[in-house]
Amino acid sequence: MADALIVLILIVVLIFALKGTIKHFRGEGACCGGGSGKVRKPKDKILEGPVTAQKTIRISGMHCENCVNSVTRAINKVDGASVRVNLQEGTAVVSCDRQVDDETLRRAVEKAGFQVVSIS
Repeated sequence: MADALIVLILIVVLIFALKGTIKHFRGEGACCGGGSGKVRKPKDKILEGPVTAQKTIRISGMHCENCVNSVTRAINKVDGASVRVNLQEGTAVVSCDRQVDDETLRRAVEKAGFQVVSIS
C-alpha cells in the first residue's frame, strides 16, 4: 500500500513537471523572472543621433520572451545603443549612434545572464 502511494505521488509530480517544461519552452511559464502571466515588454529606445553602425550579436541561453526582455533592457542601458532581439534566431541587432565597444555589449549581455557566441 505504501509503495503504491509513493508511486502515485511521483506520477503526479512528474505530470506537473512536464506541464511546466512545456509552458517554459513555449514562453508561457514563469521562466527567467517572469511569472505574472503577462510579459512586460521594455520601451523602445530612441537614439539621440543618426545610426552610424549596426552590430549583430549571437546569443545563447534565451528561452522565452522574458529572456528577450532581459537582453533588451541590458543592451538599451548602454549609452549610444538600441537593440532589437530575435528569440527564434538567437540574435540581437544593435544600432549605434556613436562608437560602442564590442566588449561593453558582451558584458551587458553576460551580466543579464546569457552567453555571447559572436559579435559581427
